[in-house]
Amino acid sequence: MAQKSDGMNYAPQGKPNAVVQPGDFVFAAAFLEHGHIYGQCNGLIEAGATLKWVYDADPKKVEAFCAKYPQVKVARSFDEILADSAVKLVAAAAIPCERGAIGCRVMQAGKDYFTDKTPFTTLEQLAEARRVSREADRKYMVYFSERLHVECAVKAGELVHGGAIGKVVQVLGLGPHRLGTGRPPWFFEKEKYGGILCDIGSHQFEQYLFYSGATDATVTQAAVGNYANANTPEFEDFGEASLLGDNGTSNYVRVDWFTPPGLSTWGDGRLVILGTKGYIELRKYVDIARDKQGDQLYLVDDKGEQHLNVAGQVGFPFFGDLVLDCLQRTERAMSQAHVFKAAELCLKAQAAAKRLTP
Repeated sequence: MAQKSDGMNYAPQGKPNAVVQPGDFVFAAAFLEHGHIYGQCNGLIEAGATLKWVYDADPKKVEAFCAKYPQVKVARSFDEILADSAVKLVAAAAIPCERGAIGCRVMQAGKDYFTDKTPFTTLEQLAEARRVSREADRKYMVYFSERLHVECAVKAGELVHGGAIGKVVQVLGLGPHRLGTGRPPWFFEKEKYGGILCDIGSHQFEQYLFYSGATDATVTQAAVGNYANANTPEFEDFGEASLLGDNGTSNYVRVDWFTPPGLSTWGDGRLVILGTKGYIELRKYVDIARDKQGDQLYLVDDKGEQHLNVAGQVGFPFFGDLVLDCLQRTERAMSQAHVFKAAELCLKAQAAAKRLTP
């Protein structure tokens, strides 16, 4: 399975597990601003979805996309995709501040929407998407890749919800990333990327809700800073936040752009889930100084200590569930309330964040 190399190129590949026949679920890809679009498309195609269209204003991005998916047709405009009644869903990875408005256009055209994270950069965008989703009865789904496209994270969900560690007490999420080179200008503009807790922090808040079972939470502490990138003053290279869930659980999140060159992958993403009868640790992308392969799961309970390497064993059920949800109007993959609440929490944490650096 392919892993991230730098945070802009993310295209995991799993075992194809089609839930529909070819042509039964047609989708399009548009606004190829972030490399996550390849992971979004791979997951849908492996679930049996048929990729018909691609659109982006940049011909170089379209050319690269067509090299990966030669079967796709190039749309002359985004409107051409929206006008095609065969298209059931549009996958997109636009500049973050544009994702909400694009999603509303998609839903108003009678199609479901699958955007890269973070789904919004303002609470106003979230409110409008909530309204349009409700009125159009369409889905606004989000590619929270650090849970949905990581096999040990999928396995952890099975264990936690199966009662393996008792009642969840706390979820601790660490999301370090490597800044790398070649980032587009918008990446460093606060209005466009939303801030570090809004952006890469969105993964962590979604995971907290999923594993803890909380349906709402209060931000009790949040902070951000720019410690090492003075030449881009609107950029935040560090962020942290704490939440208190409506079910009494707690959450601590730390995200940063300080992955050193010596690490063998883009970031040492980890998650610790503490329960009343044990705990689980995920070492998602690497087990440093031990194993360069990710998907390492550690479980400690009354019976002892277990280490599971689940790479290639669990798969990515979200994508097949999403396809069936769109066809059958169900919520197997993820509820709409869950999506919007995760987005709301990352926006509120960002707004509440104390600035740690000048």
